[in-house]
Amino acid sequence: MTILSDEAIISALDVGELEIEPFNEDNLTPNGYDLTIKEIEIPGSEKICNGDLIIPPGKRFALSTKERIACGPNLCAQLWLRTSWARKGIMCSFGKIDSGFNGTLTLLGFNSSDKNVTLSTGVTFAQMVFEIMTGAASSLYSERSGNYQNQDGITWSKE
Repeated sequence: MTILSDEAIISALDVGELEIEPFNEDNLTPNGYDLTIKEIEIPGSEKICNGDLIIPPGKRFALSTKERIACGPNLCAQLWLRTSWARKGIMCSFGKIDSGFNGTLTLLGFNSSDKNVTLSTGVTFAQMVFEIMTGAASSLYSERSGNYQNQDGITWSKE
């Protein structure tokens, strides 16, 4: 597995192999890019698009990223929760961003602590770490399932 450095991420953006819109250079890390919260929702309860949302203990939540991501045929990405959130008791289940994916991301989490945790729009939440694949995918995400292709905002299961 080859992980892209900050310089390699910039190069991939320059040649169109990767898209991050909007791109904020302050979110670039030595080996990844930090994603920003756009919307936050507690299922069956409250949804906010601007401001803070208190996540009570034992509650699950979803958030969408401000950034739209598009991975070319030779790239995929891992998602990692920023440790500052894990230290507050937030737990998340993340997968990979598939080669050929294009859209914003919906990230699902759970407050495992015994205290309220405040999430705010506009702050960083997770990091993407990009990987170069051994070759181009024979069938991209958009061609295989594409369930969440071109999503914008929080998207719950389409099944």
